Amino acid sequence: MKQRTVTAIIAGLIFIPIVLLGGTLFTLFVYLLASIAIFELMRMKKIARYSVSSLIILLFMWALMLPEINSYELSSFVTKAELSLVTVLLLLSYTVLVNNKFTFDDAGFLLISAVYVGMGFYYLIETRIEGGLDYVFYALFVVWATDTGAYVFGRMFGKRKLWPKISPKKTVEGALGGVALACITAVIFQIFHPLHSSMFVLIAVTILISVAGQIGDLVESAFKRHYLVKDSGNILPGHGGVLDRFDSLIFMLPVLHLINFIP
Repeated sequence: MKQRTVTAIIAGLIFIPIVLLGGTLFTLFVYLLASIAIFELMRMKKIARYSVSSLIILLFMWALMLPEINSYELSSFVTKAELSLVTVLLLLSYTVLVNNKFTFDDAGFLLISAVYVGMGFYYLIETRIEGGLDYVFYALFVVWATDTGAYVFGRMFGKRKLWPKISPKKTVEGALGGVALACITAVIFQIFHPLHSSMFVLIAVTILISVAGQIGDLVESAFKRHYLVKDSGNILPGHGGVLDRFDSLIFMLPVLHLINFIP
């Protein structure tokens, strides 16, 4: 617990000032987090991080995270859809060139990982740029409140398992407690930093993204259980890897943008 607390304090002292500063430093830091996260997924699948396929998927993920000129264009010459097609063709060609040492399953895994991680962190950058600090901290507070509420209510009242085959310790009562504390936190946040004219809409959105964040946590738990690893990485002593800390956030932020909550 002591190591976990110390790590959390140090991480906060690094992360929060970078969020506050924004700009190029924040963008580069998010790119770093995303790169570490996708390497953690490669480690789970036992795909070499220093390989042609890893380089292709890393460059593809970085391109997905670039700001868009419009809904589809990456530049005046290529769209993200076209880039996705080129990446698929390159990875499939690579399976042939190495005589299936790099398999179709590996290619599919890397493509899903790049979209999952890349777009999740892309929306972190977009939230900071489009919505500003209020929306970033709203999302962070909802994540932290959901995690805290789920832990506390789960320990105090948890009886019914939420999804024992994926995450044996999570309970229905804990999940509901996480949503409840997230809503209370959102209401307090709204009082000091109004995000929407309707408190009802804010609570409805908070319930939605709190649930989405918990699904994101379960998705990462499913990855780890499938690939028989305890943590996604060990870069954060006591906490695991980058994915262990950001799994809820990168699942939640795309939802906030898809429902057009962030102006």
